[in-house]
Amino acid sequence: MDEIQEPPFKILEQIAIPSHFPEIIYPDLNAYSPDRWFLGKKLFFDTRLSIDSTISCASCHKQSHGFADDVSLTPGVFGRAGVTNAPSLANVAYHPYYSREGGLPTLEMQVLVPIAEHNEFGFNIVEIEQRLKADTVYQEMAMKAYGRSLDPFVITRSISTYERSIISGNSKYDDYTLGKAILSKEEMLGKELFFSEKTNCSQCHGGFNFTNYEFKNNGLYEIYSHPGRFRLTQKESDVALFKTPSLRNVGFTSPYMHDGSITTLENVVDHYNNGGKTHRHKSEFIRPLGLTSIEKKALVAFLHTLDDNELITNQFLSE
Repeated sequence: MDEIQEPPFKILEQIAIPSHFPEIIYPDLNAYSPDRWFLGKKLFFDTRLSIDSTISCASCHKQSHGFADDVSLTPGVFGRAGVTNAPSLANVAYHPYYSREGGLPTLEMQVLVPIAEHNEFGFNIVEIEQRLKADTVYQEMAMKAYGRSLDPFVITRSISTYERSIISGNSKYDDYTLGKAILSKEEMLGKELFFSEKTNCSQCHGGFNFTNYEFKNNGLYEIYSHPGRFRLTQKESDVALFKTPSLRNVGFTSPYMHDGSITTLENVVDHYNNGGKTHRHKSEFIRPLGLTSIEKKALVAFLHTLDDNELITNQFLSE
């Protein structure tokens, strides 16, 4: 019989939270434990969760890219075309809802979506249980973690436990706010612009996680192929509105936008500097900014201070 392979490091009894971050609130039925985390991590990297056993959660959420992907639309099983750009999983423990449309209130529920999506895993959580039930290692781990056999409850909750441990709060900007680092002159200019009324960047990308989690239209197109939040609510006022992403680790998470249509931060800044395209739901904050080339470069330099190199090299999170 196969044996559980212990990780090459000690699993934390509690996930380490940066001192300037709020505490993580765990669901009543899914408090953190090392056994739950270890099981969830193993499942996160297991391709057997997809119908053809080719794709895992990690296929779309790569650690080297800030737990996002480096392609515009990640293809699913059998090469089926992706629908939206894979968002980063960093700090998802703090999100109030999930998906680009915001239709999922918990991580546990979110885990089911890529599994069932035709263009992603194209599978069924019950069939995954049947596929894995003969795996004695998984069964032993499930009993240790939840006191029950590996089933949909265990699968969704353990993966969520692992995902909640993907914490990013060790960037140069974090060190700066804690008095442990100094920003360069260019980075300081970018910071001042970011938090200024001239750009209004922080109106949508504020707070410790650099997002207000609201749904906005940023003038990317005049006509959108993806309906945005309208897909969930069927309200005309939600057409082409998407959840505001965090700007943490943007240096790792290219390409950008809900469809991955912009490849560089410089081009992202150009988009906002130009004021975006005309759309009836475009945010009031999207307007021509009149930034000089020096100011645009400084803004990009500041955005790179939000990159957390520890996140992409942390063995604790690696397969």
